[in-house]
Amino acid sequence: MTKVDKNFVKNMFNLAGKVAIVTGATGALGSAISKGYGYQGVKVMMTARNEAKLKEMAEAFAQEGIECAYVAGDPAVEADVQRVVSATVEKFGEINILVTAAGVSIPKSILQQETAEWQTMMDANVRGTYLYAKYVAKVMVEKGKGGKMVLVSSARSKRGMKGYTGYSPSKAAVDLLAQSLACDLGEYGITVNTFNPTVFRSDLTEWMFHDDNVYQNFLKRLPIGRLGEPEDFVGIASFLASDAANFITAANIAADGGYWGN
Repeated sequence: MTKVDKNFVKNMFNLAGKVAIVTGATGALGSAISKGYGYQGVKVMMTARNEAKLKEMAEAFAQEGIECAYVAGDPAVEADVQRVVSATVEKFGEINILVTAAGVSIPKSILQQETAEWQTMMDANVRGTYLYAKYVAKVMVEKGKGGKMVLVSSARSKRGMKGYTGYSPSKAAVDLLAQSLACDLGEYGITVNTFNPTVFRSDLTEWMFHDDNVYQNFLKRLPIGRLGEPEDFVGIASFLASDAANFITAANIAADGGYWGN
């Protein structure tokens, strides 16, 4: 008979007591994942550039019994990343989960886009992800307990689109970064995966939910029949951070309502 450990199965989705860093925590996706982790008993270090908003979030989360902290910083600035990682270890003792939800999109035709705007996307989406993976990996290896890295990519990473000559390549780089990191870090028990969302509700996309022509046109490529909500991604971020995903690494997982398949 095939061996299945009862205790493992009963606890494989349990994240209680884990320590996570979530970048881009003030964004729609990062805040949803931070709160979702917090509800599961994860100790969450939230980071983003907006310190006032981080403080407001931390106070609100604390009122709900979520154990959390925050450090403001730019994910593309190496000294800031080192400071956030060090503060997390000082506060919580270790790091078990990294979620890189920070990112920038500036959609424009290559004919109009300034090179500086393109570089901004590359710095935020690729450099920032690389830096956090680098310094969190050092901590995970030092502690010797393995870990989970969940890199937020995009459905745009594998399908180009007009106006996305900066964003799409940056997210394609994140997909390949995850696969290469998985090869580097697998021997230390660290898994690295991406999940790849399609359009979801945020301050930047809210208008799409109210423009019926745009909304209905987009749905032609979404078999699930609707655009995303931030909470739609709490499940995949939790799964990839859990023991249930111990044998999954180097994967780019569609969380796109069927966009890639249509």
